[in-house]
Amino acid sequence: MTRGTGVLTPFPFTDLQGAKVRPAVIVSRTDRPGDDVILAFISSVVPSQVLPTDLVVDSETSEGRDAGLKRISVIKCDKLATVQRRVLLGELGVLSTPCLIELDRRLKYALALS
Repeated sequence: MTRGTGVLTPFPFTDLQGAKVRPAVIVSRTDRPGDDVILAFISSVVPSQVLPTDLVVDSETSEGRDAGLKRISVIKCDKLATVQRRVLLGELGVLSTPCLIELDRRLKYALALS
């Protein structure tokens, strides 16, 4: 699986008291060494006030369909986790190049990178 691939995975709760199977997108480099990947959380709960770290992807668009999303969703670039590849449960789809560019912009904002 490459960067920009949507996956199903156990995603840890922020208090580390458990995990829930959730959609996420791989944000780490495709050529990253080792067995881990860095993921950004995907939620179908779109907040009324979208944050600068949120990327909304509409499932009715080609971007949403290609990503394998079933409903309008938000990629939360401020909710990241590192997991082993072996815990990934399946592939949903792949983000388009324009979506990846927007994802990068929001990741840079979330991580205070120039």
